[in-house]
Amino acid sequence: MNARIVSVSEGRRLARSIAVGPHTLTADEPQPISADTGPTPGELLLAALGSCTSMAVRAFADRHGWPLDQVDVAARFDAQGQIVKDIRLTGDLEPAHIKQLLSVAGRCPVQRLLTREVSIVTVPTVLPRPHVSQGQTLPQ
Repeated sequence: MNARIVSVSEGRRLARSIAVGPHTLTADEPQPISADTGPTPGELLLAALGSCTSMAVRAFADRHGWPLDQVDVAARFDAQGQIVKDIRLTGDLEPAHIKQLLSVAGRCPVQRLLTREVSIVTVPTVLPRPHVSQGQTLPQ
């Protein structure tokens, strides 16, 4: 897994600005809860799983020189809260290749992370509000 830090800062209503190295993303909730300016955190999780799956399958097929023309992944939460991942492989693939590619799809790093017990350590930092006395202004 990558060692870049992902930082999240507050935006308007529930919108969040996400910075990952030189990249900026937006997360939000749909209306009427918020303004729907980006995917929800759950949708971003599904996007991480889908893109990781697709990358792993592509890299494996390319490494073996298999004729995989396209790999597409659609991920969603079902009514029970399980993640359902649909994988579409396009190309003149042999049945054994398809079986191996689907096996690889189930072992991408994000899926392995999601299917094992994960520890999350929360490191709190609490800052007091800046104190402004009468007649004093904050520097700009």
